[in-house]
Amino acid sequence: MTRTIIQNGTVVSLDPDIGDLEEADVLIEDGEIVDVGHGLSAENAEVIDATDQIVVPGFVDSHIHLAQTQVRGIAGDWSLMGEYFDHMLGNITGLYQPEDMYLGGLFGAFEKLYTGTTTALDWSYPNTLEHGERAVDALKDAGLRAVYTYGPPGDDAAKWWYESDVGLPEQNVRTLYDEAIRDDDLLSLALGLRGPDFCIDETARGDLELARELGVLSTIHMGAALWPSSVYGDGYQGFGCIEDMLGPDVNVAHGNHFSQEDIDHAVEQGVSFSSTPEVEMQMGHGIPVTGKVLEAGGRPTWGVDVCSNVSGDMGSQMRIGMQLQRMFDNQAVLEGDEEVTEVSISARDTLEMATIEGAKALGMADEIGTITPGKRADLVLVDAGDFTTAPSHSPVQTVVFQSDSSHIDTVLVDGEVRKRDGELTNPKVNEEFDRFVESGHRLLDEAGIDQ
Repeated sequence: MTRTIIQNGTVVSLDPDIGDLEEADVLIEDGEIVDVGHGLSAENAEVIDATDQIVVPGFVDSHIHLAQTQVRGIAGDWSLMGEYFDHMLGNITGLYQPEDMYLGGLFGAFEKLYTGTTTALDWSYPNTLEHGERAVDALKDAGLRAVYTYGPPGDDAAKWWYESDVGLPEQNVRTLYDEAIRDDDLLSLALGLRGPDFCIDETARGDLELARELGVLSTIHMGAALWPSSVYGDGYQGFGCIEDMLGPDVNVAHGNHFSQEDIDHAVEQGVSFSSTPEVEMQMGHGIPVTGKVLEAGGRPTWGVDVCSNVSGDMGSQMRIGMQLQRMFDNQAVLEGDEEVTEVSISARDTLEMATIEGAKALGMADEIGTITPGKRADLVLVDAGDFTTAPSHSPVQTVVFQSDSSHIDTVLVDGEVRKRDGELTNPKVNEEFDRFVESGHRLLDEAGIDQ
């Protein structure tokens, strides 16, 4: 048995039965949290001193495309319907070789860990089975807890995205699941569906039925922008042919153009929504779905989306998403000729959306998302003693408002230390760096994208 004890930290458990504890300890045995409290001890345990640090659950990114990491910095001035579809889905993605998938996923996962995310849903476009295998290898080598999402191949946008009548490559999905994912404690599978927005009804339903047969999550790009007109007509038509198939195993990425009625129905059926506010604000997806989900009695989750555009830092998303919704709520009050006397979403709300709500969306609420005995030890220690974070009068607000990746001191996944004293522990960060950079340059050269 391996034991680790985190001592003398400010523990923000996000478990209502445990609450927030000052100068507290977390005891971990074989990757499981076994106790949270004061004065804990364990024989032969590795001790992590958390003095002047805030201990929080690891962040959960419910929607990101990790393989785009080596082409980061190209999409900052792109719109969804202008450059992104043409350049990324219609060009660059088709040029990926299996090793490009590995290197992008590896360093995308490293960025996740470095910035405090311990679990991510990696929405992938594997051109072949080998592409998928190498993408999964990257997640394993990095040590990230992940939901590998097998989406449509990226080799032919016209085939896979424009009212497609081609279902996901079922045999590849089954092979990858059985041989590389099913028995791995840190990995699970999801299917990345196009839904009725991007394929015909028969295909949309068939892909969802495959996910149900496999017993895995379905995550769907829906309700972003207003394309194609043949589907949307004079306005967005909502869930369409899959409306009767909704359930807790369905996750919607974006959902900006759903009506309140559609959101009400989806939340009632247990559907989760992943909002990626920074990318959506830029690329023309529309107003984030956050307010509508809250109005329906649900809670959205946060994601980064395309790291070719923005950083992989989840702290930015939970802060931007919260403040954007506060702005909309405040403006509604002001337009009623009243003064704003209180804010809507709280700092604790947005932290929960970045942790336990993400865990719920990915079907992992029993495993991660709070610091609770019996759950896996996916934990982040935030430096609250730095001159830019101290004094920490409210640990939750310190994490949400004052901290950034430079304050993420220690990261544990399943009880294993992935970042210590501000540095990743994995030697592949240095070993594979040159290949990673070369991969990005080659992809953009072949795509004809100016660098």
